[in-house]
Amino acid sequence: MASNTTLNRRYGDPAEATDPIIEMRNAQVTYDDGETFVLDDVSVSIERNEVVGVVGESGSGKSMLASAMLDAIPDPGRLSGEVLYHRPDGTTVDVLELSDEELRQFRWEEVAMVFQGAMSSFNPTMKIGGHFKETLKAHDAHVTEGLEFARELLSDLYLDPDRVLDSYPHELSGGMTQRALIALSLVLEPNVLVMDEPTAALDLLMQRSILMLLQELKEKYDLTMVFITHDLPLVAALADRMAVMYAFDLIEVAPRDRLIGDSGHPYTRALLNSTPNLDAPLEEMRAIEGQSPAPINVPSGCSYAPRCPLATDECRDVDPEFYDTGEGHSTACHRWEEARETIALNFESIDPGATDGGPEGGV
Repeated sequence: MASNTTLNRRYGDPAEATDPIIEMRNAQVTYDDGETFVLDDVSVSIERNEVVGVVGESGSGKSMLASAMLDAIPDPGRLSGEVLYHRPDGTTVDVLELSDEELRQFRWEEVAMVFQGAMSSFNPTMKIGGHFKETLKAHDAHVTEGLEFARELLSDLYLDPDRVLDSYPHELSGGMTQRALIALSLVLEPNVLVMDEPTAALDLLMQRSILMLLQELKEKYDLTMVFITHDLPLVAALADRMAVMYAFDLIEVAPRDRLIGDSGHPYTRALLNSTPNLDAPLEEMRAIEGQSPAPINVPSGCSYAPRCPLATDECRDVDPEFYDTGEGHSTACHRWEEARETIALNFESIDPGATDGGPEGGV
């Protein structure tokens, strides 16, 4: 039987955070005049200078969560709730209340985003250096000083600044282009970097190399990072804390080692058991049966209940709040204690360098 101690709100209550830089409160993204939810009442706090990894199957709402942090939801989507940004000077702004001009400045100067697939983010007719100049001019930054900083960033990412700045995007490899995009996202010195599948199109070696570089950048520039990915072992190499999404909502949030070694949600445990790793023989890996729900067909109660081996009538009827399972670990599952006891994990540890993370559809 699950503990009766639950959090009063979805995870992210200000009382649970010590030094948040971003707080999302009851954030919802809807389409079709509010009939279709692609982000469903999500609350989460991002602590200053931490790396939060957000994982889940394809279509779980990860990219919407990332876009919501910058109020960058594609039309005709509608974002409601609160997205609070706490500046280093102690002031707080609600991102959803910013004017168009304030939002334009916020998106590059305070919170920046790196999208999946660098090639689609660059104008193919403009050299990389032109993109840096255009970004600096658009934000009234000093171009000469900004380009000097761009050279430093490119060097930090083990790129030749002269070559990269004088190249068109197609003249660089995929890994070089992705690193150039990361440098571009940092040229205005934001405090938060949100990355949406930034390494998905790259080979395994380049993925690991970029993760190492991101760790160095975080420490050098005191960055806060939100890393969105379907690849759980990949983000485990970087994250301080991890959040699992399912059916457009967060279902478990915990420090990395606790989530991997002592997760309480049946979906998280199934996700871990479906992840390729060296500890588990191939025959012990288990795909997650069934499919996650579509936005127009999310079941009542716990959204994972139709796929969950532990589901009861309570699970099917009552949407679980987050249970406080200790040490910064919260799980939205009525039966989290039973899940820990009955759903065994098929590994001793996850080696981020020993797996390709599996297919996007299933982690």
